[in-house]
Amino acid sequence: MNMLASRGQLRASFIRWALFTVPLCVLLGFLSGQLGAGADSAWFQALEKPSIFPEPKWFGIVWTILYVMIGLSVALVASAWGARGRTAALWMFAVHFVLNLAWTPVFFSMQQITAALVVIALIVLTLLAVIALFWKVRKLAALLLLPYLAWVCFATLLNYEFMRLNPDAESAGRGDAIERVRIGN
Repeated sequence: MNMLASRGQLRASFIRWALFTVPLCVLLGFLSGQLGAGADSAWFQALEKPSIFPEPKWFGIVWTILYVMIGLSVALVASAWGARGRTAALWMFAVHFVLNLAWTPVFFSMQQITAALVVIALIVLTLLAVIALFWKVRKLAALLLLPYLAWVCFATLLNYEFMRLNPDAESAGRGDAIERVRIGN
């Protein structure tokens, strides 16, 4: 078997890629989260929350860990020079990640719960494609994305529940709070 690079060279390539992809994924995720008032907005505060809605502090913690894992996964694939399917896998990831970054502004800034549900469904579908393509290049890269897939599936359920519980939220108008009055228990 001819080796084009030694194990040390492959490890160095992975480290160089990881030093780029991990901070980039975390930074882009953070910036996407800043593109709206988020959970602090009057609109979001007025929404009826699903019973499965976790404390807001968990979102920052979970997403930071996931973005680090995503960055490492991408670094594994990017450092696999010459691997069959590497380019297609990275392009599919790019398409997927654009959708990932679009969800927060669609949900929080545009206050479009239904459109956000469509976006997150596309996120799940493209993530499944990314996992399949990453598996062909580096199995570990695909495995690193499984917690992300689980979280995105949970987030899809949350998005659906927000839509179901707040059918008039989108028509309330941008920036307008929805006042809910509950009579009785």
